[in-house]
Amino acid sequence: MQPLLQPFAVVFQVFAFIFGAIVGSFLNVVIYRLPLGLSVNEPRRSFCPHCKTQIPWHQNIPLFSWLLLRGKCARCKAPISFRYFAVELLTGLLFLWVWNRALGTGEYALALPLWIFLALLISATFIDFDHFIIPDEITLGGTAAGLLLSAIFPGLMGETVFWKALLWSAAGAASGYLILWGVVEAGKLAFGKKKHLYSPAADFKWTRQGEDAEFVVGEEKILWSEIFSRETDQLILETDTAEVDGAPLPPEEAGTLRFFYNRLVLPGRELLLDTLSTISGKVRAVIIPREAMGFGDVKFIACIGAFLGWKAVLFTIGAASAIGAVAGISLMLLGQRNASGRIPFGPYLALGAVLWIAAGPELITWYTGLWRME
Repeated sequence: MQPLLQPFAVVFQVFAFIFGAIVGSFLNVVIYRLPLGLSVNEPRRSFCPHCKTQIPWHQNIPLFSWLLLRGKCARCKAPISFRYFAVELLTGLLFLWVWNRALGTGEYALALPLWIFLALLISATFIDFDHFIIPDEITLGGTAAGLLLSAIFPGLMGETVFWKALLWSAAGAASGYLILWGVVEAGKLAFGKKKHLYSPAADFKWTRQGEDAEFVVGEEKILWSEIFSRETDQLILETDTAEVDGAPLPPEEAGTLRFFYNRLVLPGRELLLDTLSTISGKVRAVIIPREAMGFGDVKFIACIGAFLGWKAVLFTIGAASAIGAVAGISLMLLGQRNASGRIPFGPYLALGAVLWIAAGPELITWYTGLWRME
């Protein structure tokens, strides 16, 4: 620790925690509003997600307000999720941890860019848990921020010259993007389709809902937009009977229905889904498109690489894969097989990045030492 800072160590630590909790309060706004397309600035005050009442400042004090109000809205008494408190506490603790680490290494100037990076990780994690997406504002915006902050704080890349740090940051972003992009494309080739069989034939129905649609097969229901990730993705139905807006399709057309996101392709003609209301019938098999992971994860690892460099990218992907495998196996052993398939990969990447900051190089040295001992 710097001699001049040592007498004020506790003061700076308290400040780091409080500042982190305040940032966490703002991150709660980001986590709630950003995926819904709402402005994070308007309205300026937070509001109850149930009654929409804006919360006055004295009821919006990080950590304390949630505890004093016992996790309920002061007006409508609806429960306020514990996650709001957890995000504030987690952010405060992580900011304190980064501050202590920066002082311990003598690189206290790096606390600011790492705080920004952690804020991005926390936002991405909780949005991905809720919506299975990571918005471009976080991934692409975070990548740009990582490049800029690496130039301003070259120590992020272990350099002293800004242009060298900028090059390493760009290399980290590019390597991360290319590696996971390759994984996505390889996964699409190997596991890009999944076939579900129904015996006897099950009822299916496609119903337009505004700009989206609802697709139901038997007891299963899904939004149309959640099925397709690419323009080339196809959903194929092998049917016994089919009707389009109540009109039965002839046998030569009803055997196989080939859907793209915006159209139904039949032998000799195409029907634009925007012009239709319902498609229904009996289905024997459904072939659905699927991805190894979302492109949000690809852009997210580019953001991580821009802040931490290419070595951190390799470590983060490896650590995230290992943690994900352990979590998936654990859930299956606990009888939660379906839950293991619903956990997004973004939170694992975020945890891998935090592990790199905490002890990544040391863990790599330890691991390679085990191989040399053998």
